[in-house]
Amino acid sequence: MTVKPIFVLNGPNLNRLGTREPHVYGTTTLAEIEAMCRQVAGDTPLRFHQTNAEHQLVDWVHEAIDGGAGILINPAGLSFRSIPLLDALKMFPGPIVEIHISNIHRREEIYHHSLVSRAATAVIAGLGPRGYVHGIRALIEMIDGGSP
Repeated sequence: MTVKPIFVLNGPNLNRLGTREPHVYGTTTLAEIEAMCRQVAGDTPLRFHQTNAEHQLVDWVHEAIDGGAGILINPAGLSFRSIPLLDALKMFPGPIVEIHISNIHRREEIYHHSLVSRAATAVIAGLGPRGYVHGIRALIEMIDGGSP
């Protein structure tokens, strides 16, 4: 078991899950996703955050660089435009799983090219909120010595 926490980082508008475009994102709230993550993580510590501010997300990545075992990140709209977030993630020495609730490749063209994917060890898209659970499991395996 890892002692350092897994950082679960959520970008802009994810605080509106449950009511935001339920036909795309479903009706599960971010609080419910956090509970699912904590349940599957068991004794592995989690730092679960959400922000609508790019600089805050970058600051949390910096905290993970200094003391995190892995990062599960749903950068939301910042996936497609944030060079500062990409640069911060490239500094992280551990595994990074990028998560998207919807399948970004089935959506409009603007959502097809994530900059964050360039730094990610793995990408999960289109599994809905359960994708977070799979991401936590994968990170725990990678941290504990499994291969990505």
